[in-house]
Amino acid sequence: MKELNYIDLFAGAGGLSEGFIRAGFKPIAHVEMNKDACDTLRTRTAFHWLKDNGRMEEYYDYLKGKITRNELWEKVPANLIKSVINKEISPETLPYIFDEIDKELKNNTIDLIIGGPPCQAYSVAGRVRKDMTNDPRNHLYKHYVKFLIKYQPKMFVFENVPGILTAKNGHYLQLIFEAVREAGYELDKRVLNAQDFGVLQNRKRVIIIGWKKNFKLEYPDFNKVEVQFEIGKHLFSDLPKIKSGQGNWGVSQYEKKTNNYLDSFGIRNGIDFTTQHISRFNNENDLEIYRIAVNKWVNEGKRLNYGELPTRLIKHNNIKTFTNRFQVVNHKGVSHTVVAHICADGHYYIHPDISQNRSITVREAARIQSFPDDYFFESNRTAAFKQIGNAVPVLMGEGIAKKIKNILKSNQ
Repeated sequence: MKELNYIDLFAGAGGLSEGFIRAGFKPIAHVEMNKDACDTLRTRTAFHWLKDNGRMEEYYDYLKGKITRNELWEKVPANLIKSVINKEISPETLPYIFDEIDKELKNNTIDLIIGGPPCQAYSVAGRVRKDMTNDPRNHLYKHYVKFLIKYQPKMFVFENVPGILTAKNGHYLQLIFEAVREAGYELDKRVLNAQDFGVLQNRKRVIIIGWKKNFKLEYPDFNKVEVQFEIGKHLFSDLPKIKSGQGNWGVSQYEKKTNNYLDSFGIRNGIDFTTQHISRFNNENDLEIYRIAVNKWVNEGKRLNYGELPTRLIKHNNIKTFTNRFQVVNHKGVSHTVVAHICADGHYYIHPDISQNRSITVREAARIQSFPDDYFFESNRTAAFKQIGNAVPVLMGEGIAKKIKNILKSNQ
């Protein structure tokens, strides 16, 4: 049986794609408008090629700062680096994107298309900030459908936020379903939670799965992974203890041995160090709030209400809404949802260990999203946080991919 392949649209930093690669799929192309995310995808492409060719030490040389990023990329066949297409998907760019994919595809067929358009337009928070009617992001699904029409994949996976179900009273979702059916596909949707795939995070996403109408399929059932692990005891336990403003963008050595969660779920995947365990600097006012928030959560099991802080610590005029703007990551269970706003500040993701008294690091955020420790996010700390917050958790992607693979194999 031939290796199953896919195209990843609106690929971001590659969380969904990494899951599909783990399940044995081969990426033909990634399309993403954000340059930093594309650089991350290129670096990860280099990782996979070097790994497949028994040259992992060369990738580790990059993580250790011994070679530059360009030197890393130059070790990989140029067509693979070029298969990460840094373009916004629009009517103007589609001919170029199709041409680049066709060069890589070499007259082969596509098995699968994955990815989800930027979700801010469908998110509840996005609706609060602006009128959605004229937001062009609401119509990106039309471009997704054009890829279905051109490449005729056997199946597709379309991921988005739960807000898409209620955006304009479900009107946008109806438009998506109508356009996909007109293109020759049947489809169905479910709200899936990342924690049911082994991710230590409560993260719900709408996963639309579609298939060619001549396939007599139904939406697959996903078995829930029962995870008896905790963030404090298992996910964060081996990382160096650091304080606000400390840590390394480069190499950090583990402080403790690995554990069952980190091993069995592929976080510590053979590497004996990690990177990007670096925290932001916080002023003393924020650090005092952090101490109050952690004490309240760890000792009383209660969340901090911003409006109930001592007056001298309150710096925002609004104390009626967003009163949970300072929130501690749940050390005894799974984290609340990691979102892209983590790039702006870390107040919503305070580390539960009061001795460290800081917001979580880039690496800790990546682990909450189930990225392996050798995954490197390009550019800078802010860009890395944004990429992580926007990503599909790797384990969720892998769980979906395994099910899709079984369906495709049985229909070959």
